[in-house]
Amino acid sequence: MKKVLLPLAALALALAAFRIPFSSPNSAPVAEPISLADPNTTEEVPQDNKLIIYQLMTRLFGNKATTNKHYGTLAENGVGKFNDITDTALLAIKKLGASHVWFTGVIEHATMTDYTKHGIALDDADVVKGRAGSPYAIKDYYDVAPDLAVNVPNRMAEFEALVKRTHSHGLKVIIDFIPNHVARTYKSDAKPAGVVDLGEKDDKTKAFAPNNNFYYLPGQAFVVPKEYNPLGLGAGPREDHKFQEMPAKATGNDVFSAAPSVDDWFETIKLNYGVDYQNNRQLHLTPVPDTWKKMRDILVFWANKNVDGFRCDMAEMVPVEFWTWVIPEVKKVKPDLIFLGEAYNPKEYKRYLTEGKFDFLYDKVGLYDGLRRLMHGEGNTDDITKVWSQESRGFGSRMLRFLENHDEQRIASKDFAGDPRAAIPAMTVSATLGSGPVMLYFGQEVGEPAHGSEGFSSEDGRTTIFDYWGVPEHQKWMNGGKFDGGRLSAEQKQLRDFYSRLLNLTATSDAIRRGRFYELQDANNLGQQYDQRHVYSYLRFTDKQKLLIVANFSRDKTSKPTLVISKEAMQAAGLNPDKVYTYTDLLNNAPATQGLTLTLAPQSAYVFEINLKQ
Repeated sequence: MKKVLLPLAALALALAAFRIPFSSPNSAPVAEPISLADPNTTEEVPQDNKLIIYQLMTRLFGNKATTNKHYGTLAENGVGKFNDITDTALLAIKKLGASHVWFTGVIEHATMTDYTKHGIALDDADVVKGRAGSPYAIKDYYDVAPDLAVNVPNRMAEFEALVKRTHSHGLKVIIDFIPNHVARTYKSDAKPAGVVDLGEKDDKTKAFAPNNNFYYLPGQAFVVPKEYNPLGLGAGPREDHKFQEMPAKATGNDVFSAAPSVDDWFETIKLNYGVDYQNNRQLHLTPVPDTWKKMRDILVFWANKNVDGFRCDMAEMVPVEFWTWVIPEVKKVKPDLIFLGEAYNPKEYKRYLTEGKFDFLYDKVGLYDGLRRLMHGEGNTDDITKVWSQESRGFGSRMLRFLENHDEQRIASKDFAGDPRAAIPAMTVSATLGSGPVMLYFGQEVGEPAHGSEGFSSEDGRTTIFDYWGVPEHQKWMNGGKFDGGRLSAEQKQLRDFYSRLLNLTATSDAIRRGRFYELQDANNLGQQYDQRHVYSYLRFTDKQKLLIVANFSRDKTSKPTLVISKEAMQAAGLNPDKVYTYTDLLNNAPATQGLTLTLAPQSAYVFEINLKQ
């Protein structure tokens, strides 16, 4: 990792300790009326949905091996196990501020590792991406990945023990649900008695039939993409540039061709939810399609394993009518389950939340993309305004905010910001802009830069999900299983300390969890020292707590504005313009000040609690 020394001013202002204010866990949002014509706020009454999700790639999280050989095998590069996520690890995650853990890659998927001695069929390398395989090419919906078990025949019991262990620390469990596609080698060996496997009763003579589980290309055989070289110079299991599939099935990313390209999701096959894609997407939803029932039963199976929620992969590639039906069906079994949808079409957000019954959706195309531009030294704070005022207006409390996940590049990578400190203002905004969930990806908190070409994953700024690998900067925090940060640099400890303080403040602040929002850009845009392109400020408030949040995204410029809170903003927040207030920075533990002439260091953030001067 590139050594980064924080300037003393930035260190003092952005990474010091903060005090937690007293707040009532049951206090309601402020009752002061807000004009719907006011362009600086919205009519939304925030809901307390402040889940703090820690996402970890289960295969990588506990891996202590440091070989990191290109296309290395499990034996060479190692693999993390369920049992590596110990009580000590979970306690550290809890202390970081998390309320939920998303265990990514739990369900069994196609892999090049040989588990035939355990009765698991060997996959064909020609239709597997990476030595370890994609966790989104599901091979058996009713089983867990054998990679993750110390004792493979006991793998489900080891997962169940992890769920119990996680709950014992007051953390809830989220796993993936992959509804749109499965591996080309899909076959459930672990399905409960009486379950009919996917495709087992399909009429393969028909391209589409409402109760078929897959789409077919009658008379055509599947063709492996000619450019695909599974292991580079090495040879994978059964690799011969052929894969027997007759008739060919449609590919997972809606490609209805027997010869998908190497850039397609060619290792997967599309599931049929009653949509006839080749006939103007005609819907055949009555009676309830067979695939719907099978997916419901799979969700109920995992709900009965005591998981607390599902992150639903590519939710928009499945018809919204399915979600409308299945989510209430599964919640009959466990009413407090949460459904979090991976979504990328802002025009469909409201429909998937209301009609589709999702609890939460990704805020990727809006807030993530806007913050990424700011962190990359491009864009401006208008992108943030667009998110709350237009894109997620009225349902901001149901949008998941994040800066990293398994699909995105690492902040510290040369492909993104190149500097983990760029996350200080951006993560503060992600966590505090609204009252919805916020997520952290393992290694983000110590500035993992994702250096190296792991195999199928190239040098692309991402931590691989396809290969066996150790995550070097995360391993320094893991410290051989002590999970105490013993091998972190001073700069990394400071960074992790920032994340811990921010997330714990987010978890305990009444105003952040349930408060209304009021933007202050208009009130300050004429200020000589207020760099509106890079400085962003807003209020969050309830009748119990009033906060002023300020972020400076500039990489190199210190701003020294005298911040203005307009009369309208003060009245909206229940503050008296004729009174004198003090401002205490809870994020950075600075002494209370009476004025708002601020010194905003580059890449810094501040959370001021506003109190009446005594």
